[in-house]
Amino acid sequence: MSEMWHYSRRALMMKSSIIRETLKLTKKPGVISFGGGLPAPELFPIKDLDEAAHKVLTEQGENALQYATTEGYPPLREFLAKRMENFGVEVSPDEIMITGGSQQGLDMCGRVLLDWGDVVVSPRPTYLGAIQAFNAYFPKYVTLPSDDDGMTVDGLKEILETNNPRMIYLVPTFQNPDGRTIPAHRRQRILELAKTYGVPVIEDDPYSELVYKGTIPSPMKAMDSDTVIMLGTFSKLLAPGLRIAWLIAPPGVIDKFIRMKQGADLHTNTFAQYVVYEFLNAGKFDVHIAKIKKLYAKRLKIMIEAMEHYFPAEVKFTRPNGGLFLWVELPGKVDTSELLHKAVEKNVAYIPGTAFYPDGGGRNSMRLNYSKPTESEIGEGIKRLADVFKEALVKK
Repeated sequence: MSEMWHYSRRALMMKSSIIRETLKLTKKPGVISFGGGLPAPELFPIKDLDEAAHKVLTEQGENALQYATTEGYPPLREFLAKRMENFGVEVSPDEIMITGGSQQGLDMCGRVLLDWGDVVVSPRPTYLGAIQAFNAYFPKYVTLPSDDDGMTVDGLKEILETNNPRMIYLVPTFQNPDGRTIPAHRRQRILELAKTYGVPVIEDDPYSELVYKGTIPSPMKAMDSDTVIMLGTFSKLLAPGLRIAWLIAPPGVIDKFIRMKQGADLHTNTFAQYVVYEFLNAGKFDVHIAKIKKLYAKRLKIMIEAMEHYFPAEVKFTRPNGGLFLWVELPGKVDTSELLHKAVEKNVAYIPGTAFYPDGGGRNSMRLNYSKPTESEIGEGIKRLADVFKEALVKK
């Protein structure tokens, strides 16, 4: 009977994530995957989380297993507000809403800000998960190119004047997919223009605590709190399976997000919120962050050194100082979507760059992740990928 059902335009038009489809390819035994954005599972603080969960159940079980407020567990929001002060962001706990992962935060931004046909301004490339979330509300995208310092601002004023966009979406620090970071002067210019034209900036910030070398600019939220809606998450810092993240919005705006979330899921997993707070309150978070930064910095270094050694000279790639990803560009004649099947035949995988271009492009690029594969897998996987590149360049 289901073939007779009528589906919404949203259901008919939504496409599956290329990351999820690529992960299916990597189920083949022996494939080294640079495709996902997965944290290293050996770094999950399982023992500490077990202790936190036991304490929550034995001391606060009746509350932790009950319905809760949409905004989220108050002590957790208070902890986040206090921690944000370390980054120059001064917010009240009342401006913070706990979400089911950053993906829900992105979906909530679409629900609150987008109607059919509204314009989203973003860099190219940009985060695939944001594109997927916003696509459910059928926007149009106007994109600006990226250079070594992230999204350029040339042309932004004209875009804001002529397109009446509803948001500017950015991952300004160690952007997914390319690892680039927007410098302070460019952030300031974006904020000045956004404020002038009354356009909110969505600052998606999963990676700013994962700095391996040098320093990073202040968050855009710290530069202009009233213009910025900021998203943060514990997925890359603690464990993605907990699905605990947060959204920070100005007073008056946060209420709209809370009402939207009430209709979506009432509230985020109460028990997980209690467990995360118990872990944080035990004072173990900074030690854990230092541990993961040490390992990821080592894996990034190994990947860059392997790419410098094995990749053909024509292949270009970014050299980020933090985050989880870097970006590779081949000569324009190479299509990395077509090349992916050849790569999988050689037991290595990546995400083709076209997935990160909301208005088309990027066919000769790809994203690589270095947090999940081991050091030995990185070296061998890059060597295999180099062989794929060399064959493709000879044929072209």
